[in-house]
Amino acid sequence: MATILVVDDERMICDLLRSTFCAHGHEVFTATSGREGMEIFRNRKPRFTLLDLNMPEMDGIEVLQQIRAIDPHAGVIMLTGGATDTLEMRARGLGVTDFLRKGAPLEALVRTMDRAMQRPLKVTEAPATAMAVSEAPAAAPDAPSILVVDDEPQIRRMISQFLTGRGYRVRVAQDGVTALALGAEEMPQFVIVDMYMPGMNGLELTRQLRAKQYEGGVLALTGSRDEELLQGMLDLGSVDVMGKPVDLERLELAVQVGCILAAP
Repeated sequence: MATILVVDDERMICDLLRSTFCAHGHEVFTATSGREGMEIFRNRKPRFTLLDLNMPEMDGIEVLQQIRAIDPHAGVIMLTGGATDTLEMRARGLGVTDFLRKGAPLEALVRTMDRAMQRPLKVTEAPATAMAVSEAPAAAPDAPSILVVDDEPQIRRMISQFLTGRGYRVRVAQDGVTALALGAEEMPQFVIVDMYMPGMNGLELTRQLRAKQYEGGVLALTGSRDEELLQGMLDLGSVDVMGKPVDLERLELAVQVGCILAAP
């Protein structure tokens, strides 16, 4: 077991990585800012730090510089999205242990951490290792089917990876029209739907699914509160209405409850 610190300004990524690595027996601390991350680093001395390269106020380079001042050989794995080559070169110069691309399959993140744990804790000056992209383990054919409908790609990806890792069969749609087409192929047992999407909002999509005899659970996601829309979702039998950023543990509980209620 290793002590891991995750520093990322996106709460959902922190929650996802904490859940993933805790499930593999690690102790995980999270921080949503560089300053908070440094405070935890000083107090907890984690074996590895997963550090977002692009953060407001104090970016990953600044945090890495402070970590190196405290421990020149600390294991630091950099999380990158749209980082420039210049930033990545600066990170390499400060001796990152490895790089991880955001949006990679969770199993790839776990494998990278396992590789890092198997080698001595010292900085590497070689170019970052290219991370193999592989699919998450396939769910059992009789596993509950979940449909995630959200126009934000990152939200779809994070929820999909989280629930797939929990053993669910997950499909995703970027809008209501695509969701209805997927429902025509196979009705899911549970739907997670964004309330605000272009073309067809979550309330209208839920109405159309109910009109097609969909009797499964629905969880509504919303970034703001429109009482009329929210009441409409509750009237259509929504299990819960959850604000963004999403609490993944609460989301999983809602899915469990919805699947139980939808069971014949």
